[in-house]
Amino acid sequence: MSVFKKYLHIERLGNDEVENIECGECYIFPKLDGTNSSIWLDKNENIACGSRNRKISIDNDNQGFCKYILENYQEQLIEFFRNYPELTIYCEWLVPHSLKTYRNNAWNQFYIFDIYDNKNNRYLSFKEYDEILKLYNFNYILPLIIIKNPTFEKLQEFLDTNTYLMQDGEIGEGIVIKRYDYVNKYGHPAFAKLVRNEFKEKHRKTMGSPELEMADFIEQKFIDNYCTLSFIEKTFEKIKNKNNGWSSKMIPELFGVVYYDLINEEIWNFIKKHKNPKIDFSKVYYFTIQKIKEIKKDLF
Repeated sequence: MSVFKKYLHIERLGNDEVENIECGECYIFPKLDGTNSSIWLDKNENIACGSRNRKISIDNDNQGFCKYILENYQEQLIEFFRNYPELTIYCEWLVPHSLKTYRNNAWNQFYIFDIYDNKNNRYLSFKEYDEILKLYNFNYILPLIIIKNPTFEKLQEFLDTNTYLMQDGEIGEGIVIKRYDYVNKYGHPAFAKLVRNEFKEKHRKTMGSPELEMADFIEQKFIDNYCTLSFIEKTFEKIKNKNNGWSSKMIPELFGVVYYDLINEEIWNFIKKHKNPKIDFSKVYYFTIQKIKEIKKDLF
């Protein structure tokens, strides 16, 4: 059983709340222009519905969403929550908003885009909730593509692939970028969005959810080449010995010293080898932290 939980705010790509979200495996989803809604099982084991900001009911509804759910999906949802009472479903209730070019048969339906696990306080990854939802007769949004380390230019290209539920010749509002292992610098999970500046009359169909492996960022190549297990262990032992033991309070020092030593000891070799590449040192630091967390999992 759950209570109303507001869905996280999806930040515009480029905001510091989603800095470096593109550094890793990203799931690119079509962005729908409807109204944010949610469904869960309340403490009395009844199906409950919400808008973006509040719990709703048939008598105090939000564009007919609660009435539609209870009249058309109550039995399926009871079965779903019998098996997964700890989950909250987040979906887009597609009713006319600013974008009016969806197919006629797409309107007045809900499309699931995320599921939250209230027991473990986290959003399920697409692979996790795909395994669950394909057993039920619910509409849920598939990723346009799964890609590692997309550049901004590549993400802009994906804007033109969002023809999901659109009339022929029309393109959707934008895309949502999700990296399920991402936590921003404020310690919170976050997703990003990229919205079209204008709608162009193009039509490109996307079949399935292909996985695309991009060339690594130059900054990640540097980390992969030089931030090795032995390099990290050497620094870890140095800090541990200096302090007569290890404490989690020393983690920021480990991040900083590994980064400092990498730049001082290895950057010249790297830039010679790659002929003075353009390097974003904020990404170098980010990938350094990720590599330390990967190598020293027992510390986190």
